[in-house]
Amino acid sequence: MFDLHMHTTWSDGKNTPEEMVQEAIRRGLETVGISDHSSGDPDGMTLEQSPAYRAEIARLKEKYAGKIRVLCGLERDFLTDDFAEYDYTIGSVHWLRMPDGELMSVDWSAEKLREGAEKYFGGDFYALAEAYYETEARVVEVTKCDIIGHFDLVTKFLEANPFFDTGHPRYVKAWRQAADALLETGKPFEVNFGAMSRGYRTGPYPSAEIRNYLRARGGRLLLSSDAHAKENIAYGFGTFRETENLMETWN
Repeated sequence: MFDLHMHTTWSDGKNTPEEMVQEAIRRGLETVGISDHSSGDPDGMTLEQSPAYRAEIARLKEKYAGKIRVLCGLERDFLTDDFAEYDYTIGSVHWLRMPDGELMSVDWSAEKLREGAEKYFGGDFYALAEAYYETEARVVEVTKCDIIGHFDLVTKFLEANPFFDTGHPRYVKAWRQAADALLETGKPFEVNFGAMSRGYRTGPYPSAEIRNYLRARGGRLLLSSDAHAKENIAYGFGTFRETENLMETWN
């Protein structure tokens, strides 16, 4: 079993990389990947911090060899300028750059999302979603990632704040166009439990409808906790039952 998406005190996590590795060992994982946020994300590391981060994960690889396989990853934001060599990268869109040069977060808070929709899209949440998926469609091209992160992150707050209808034709068209573009890359999509473990959602990203669409078109899926604390490593893995096309190993 492996979990490749987790954050530490190097970005916005609560525990050190070593504490995360120790907990992964306790939980019986065979492979653990630390994937802190990159530059380009206000929650991420700076370029100057990146070498020390890689050195720390290298130290843990050596220290815990024989107990667990430790990988040095990076959640590479669409706006990053960190293209150093990592064992793997997760490509994600957390922010949209607006015409005035400002950044608009799609997952900071429900209130920030509403403010962004009002300020930049005239209150049209479907236009916001379309802009998000137009960016998401290019996440592999721009980030050169190995894994596609939380594909429908724009829906993070939707259960408690129904800003838009995920069945609306404009929304469906937007995510399908992005999914089709990313399916052509052959990169796997993560099934991400991060919003569930923090109480924002009752199901993982992407939605069941999107997962079914991806699987029907040959898309590959892998489980990911997106843990920001050691207690959430491998969160949801044991109860997830939609196992078709789930990746079982990470080479």
